[in-house]
Amino acid sequence: MSLCIGLTGGIASGKSTVAEGFAQLGVPVIDADQVARDVVQPGTPGLQAVIDHFGTPVLTDSGELNRPLMRERVFNDPAERKALESILHPRIRAALTDWRQALTAPYGLLMVPILVEGGFDTICDRILVVDVPEETQIERLCARDNNTPELARKILAAQAPRETRLERADDVIENTGTPADLAPQIAALHARYLKLAQSGS
Repeated sequence: MSLCIGLTGGIASGKSTVAEGFAQLGVPVIDADQVARDVVQPGTPGLQAVIDHFGTPVLTDSGELNRPLMRERVFNDPAERKALESILHPRIRAALTDWRQALTAPYGLLMVPILVEGGFDTICDRILVVDVPEETQIERLCARDNNTPELARKILAAQAPRETRLERADDVIENTGTPADLAPQIAALHARYLKLAQSGS
């Protein structure tokens, strides 16, 4: 079976940029955030389950999930966040497991923001963490998504602490510099993962 690398890191740490670097080397990548969007597309059982719990006010005029509204709602109410996770996580896990089982490349990247706290690490053989200081995450979150610093801190609080991710990491990429600084780190890990896959480790 192919090697499966779980790529994670706090929100706004640069996971997507790192994943793109691996993809440019021909590595298959699946993004759990995209899977999370797919499982609540209009007409899916996932969206119906969300409507059954939260009601139609969480929909846009076109019948899609209003993601900014839902984000604000669940990050201000831990019980609502747990309710949403109970709907989404089993569906996301099933899709990621199917992808992992169908993998034929030497290795693939499974990108999940809540890899450890969501229990998705059990699907993976190794964990790669993209690491940045929390203040950098907050700055990026506010600039990228128009979040207030208060909401940004609540989003961070819903994820595993930085220390917990680093404790679980088999490999770490530091992303405090420019995107160009990532390339040598990605190339070195790519060579390591190909070697591990070849040896069957």
